Amino acid sequence: MNTYDVIIVGGGAAGFFAAINIAEQNQKLKIAILERGKSGLQKVKISGGGRCNVTHAEFIPSELVQNYPRGEKELLGPFHQFMTGDTIQWFEDRGVALKIEEDGRMFPVSNSSQTIIDCFLNEAEKHQVEILYNHALKSLSPIDNQWLLETSQGDFFTKKVMLATGSNPKIWSLLENLNHTITNPVPSLFTFDIKDQRIKGIPGVVALDVEVKVVNSNLWSEGPLLITHVGMSAPAILKLSAFGAVELAKRDYNFEIEINFIKQTFEDCLSQLKLLKQDLAKKTVFKSAQFELPKRLWQKLVLAAHMTQETRWANLNKSQMEDLASQLTQAIFKVTGKSTFKEEFVTAGGINLKEVNFKTFESKLYNNLYFAGEILNIDAVTGGFNFQNAWSGAYIAAKHISQS
Repeated sequence: MNTYDVIIVGGGAAGFFAAINIAEQNQKLKIAILERGKSGLQKVKISGGGRCNVTHAEFIPSELVQNYPRGEKELLGPFHQFMTGDTIQWFEDRGVALKIEEDGRMFPVSNSSQTIIDCFLNEAEKHQVEILYNHALKSLSPIDNQWLLETSQGDFFTKKVMLATGSNPKIWSLLENLNHTITNPVPSLFTFDIKDQRIKGIPGVVALDVEVKVVNSNLWSEGPLLITHVGMSAPAILKLSAFGAVELAKRDYNFEIEINFIKQTFEDCLSQLKLLKQDLAKKTVFKSAQFELPKRLWQKLVLAAHMTQETRWANLNKSQMEDLASQLTQAIFKVTGKSTFKEEFVTAGGINLKEVNFKTFESKLYNNLYFAGEILNIDAVTGGFNFQNAWSGAYIAAKHISQS
């Protein structure tokens, strides 16, 4: 029988971060990481296009929590304990410098996720954390103030166990057997599939600042919008998919969105178009992109407003002006499905947050059972926020585990 003081199930970001911090704070503890795969840290490897989006340069807890569609209220306290600045300091103390990009995302200066992986592996070896690969957890049982873990490679006993397995249905099922409540997972952070002549043939075009609403709902977001080969992406869409994850799943990913490409009212836009009709009278509307819109997108919207490439501003009639104002400020698009955002699959769902003590990240149902990362019903918009949740939860749990 294999016996450890602490066993962490899951060899991902949260698991390694917790194990290293426990080992640093209490060198007497015998610690093991059980990873079901033949290697760990796979999500770290692909994060940020292989660069690893470690965190986000938001340093005010009350602002940071607003990036979490699920977990906003619960994470406020933890972020006061371990925050973005603490993450930056943690990595820098171990020789990994981070940099801030224009959009606030933070990456290692090396621009390689391998830097983060190497840091974790080196620190784990330095602090004698055992990493056991190909150990899939089959059952988890509390026995005489200890935990029995049955795995594909044998049984283990431990005083304290942390589950940091991410969105894993098999682990959620084991927790349901222990009477924990699991919120059914649905996809979050996805792009919209849209077939529409207005965006056909112009993939790669970016509208820098739009407002998007889901018709017949309170869901909306704003920011850059990217037209893709299959529909739309970029922060305006991804934020909407995250905050609307549950609602959009209920709609089976068939719904309509309304886009305001220029963030003006219909009336203000119409007034501006009337002025342009006078100022640009002899020019064609098609070739006179306005409102700082990309030329190819402008041209698509002009054609959708019942004009030709030869229509001149002077010849615009009332109906065409209103149609163009409508296309610019309240264009309706039909969404017919979703696509995964790159390889970074995120789900909304997991352990019911009411069953977790967020001062310690310990189960309220069982002593010495801890959680960190996306195994909880916590998820965030894209930009390094999911990792920050992992770091904060793992650190706080590690602190409690090492002291108790």
